[in-house]
Amino acid sequence: MKVLIVGNGGREHALAWKVAQSPQRPEVFVAPGNAGTALEATNVAISATDLPGLISFSKDKAIDLVVVGPEAPLTAGLVDGLQAAGIRAFGPSKAAAELEGSKVFCKQLLRQADVPTADYQVFRQADDAARFIKDRYPSDDVDCPVVVKADGLASGKGVVVCHSRNDALQAIDRIARQREFGEAGRAMVIEERLIGQEASVLAITDGKTIVTLPPAQDHKPAYDGDTGPNTGGMGAYCPTPIVDDDLLRKIEADVLVPVVHAMKRQRRPFRGVLYAGLILTPQGPKVLEFNVRFGDPECQPLLMRLNSDVLELFDATVSGTLESISPPVWDPRPSLCVVMASQGYPGDYQQGRVISGLEEAAAIPDVKVFHAGTRLEDGNVVTAGGRVLGVTAIGASISAAKLQAYRAVQCIRWPGAWCRKDISDKALAMIEPT
Repeated sequence: MKVLIVGNGGREHALAWKVAQSPQRPEVFVAPGNAGTALEATNVAISATDLPGLISFSKDKAIDLVVVGPEAPLTAGLVDGLQAAGIRAFGPSKAAAELEGSKVFCKQLLRQADVPTADYQVFRQADDAARFIKDRYPSDDVDCPVVVKADGLASGKGVVVCHSRNDALQAIDRIARQREFGEAGRAMVIEERLIGQEASVLAITDGKTIVTLPPAQDHKPAYDGDTGPNTGGMGAYCPTPIVDDDLLRKIEADVLVPVVHAMKRQRRPFRGVLYAGLILTPQGPKVLEFNVRFGDPECQPLLMRLNSDVLELFDATVSGTLESISPPVWDPRPSLCVVMASQGYPGDYQQGRVISGLEEAAAIPDVKVFHAGTRLEDGNVVTAGGRVLGVTAIGASISAAKLQAYRAVQCIRWPGAWCRKDISDKALAMIEPT
């Protein structure tokens, strides 16, 4: 069996690593991949957004299954193009991927499906949005509890949490006037700022059957204590104690099932990974956003714990036969991922810094170093992105997994390397109070 994984991040390294372990013994390709995926599979020098190139390669190599990692090729219609060429692909269609590709569409669908979410307003002009903020918050001396979101894809950075009127007006200016996030700023959502811990609940669905995966918790803000600008994710762990079995069943019933049904009614049947980004408020869980693929970095600790054949899961999703296979089998031990980043991220950063200590880190028991922004250069692994590595460990407890992950982090060096030091501390405060 031949499998092509599309993407070049930590998520795709984790997918390549896990797919390669399948009892079906697949031949695995990754396009374009990174220095880490080259250890698990064959890298192919085709960009994840080069749809004609990916389709042509899949046809020429007689690929049996394409697994699409990132959101950009999904929202551009890669799955549609592959299917039209007779190639089986895991991921949603272009129409279904709009659930992530447009925050306006997502919010409207949630309202139609009666799924709990923050109150919101949609704006397509900066002046209208600014007028709304000024009318509602006439002074900068009072709290302005809103979140301003660019409508389109912005690599996790087009969301600004505001605490003052000036914060909101600056966010509107960045998104809609300066177009800091490009076409993603064609429209904006301004919604109420909700209070509570965040959680990620991912499910795999073929449009009929929903297989809910263990809940995880991501860490979006750049710095310790959830401070600083939003990023693509600085670390994650799985499972999270803030979502117990009863709450998970409620999320399935109140969020996942209604959204799958609503997408079907919209004639956008959803197949692939449905990722609910949630906030746990005093009134219950509410949806912050939906993604249409595995989260990065949630994918890394999730797959670290998966003991069953991920390829069987993907194949059944594409075939529409999820109900006929056994549920996934999970290692009972928790897993944790720490993202190591380049100096300057999520802003500007330098590339080409030589990374040392990877073999030393990999030798630590129960640790896997997933590559994200890396490439091979003159025999060295060098930095090639903002988020560079996802150092992932599994342990008998969350604190044990954290200890192993940070032991591995300490082995790895390059000029300007940094990471958050508090991944999973919110969970430890719940289960191991001081």
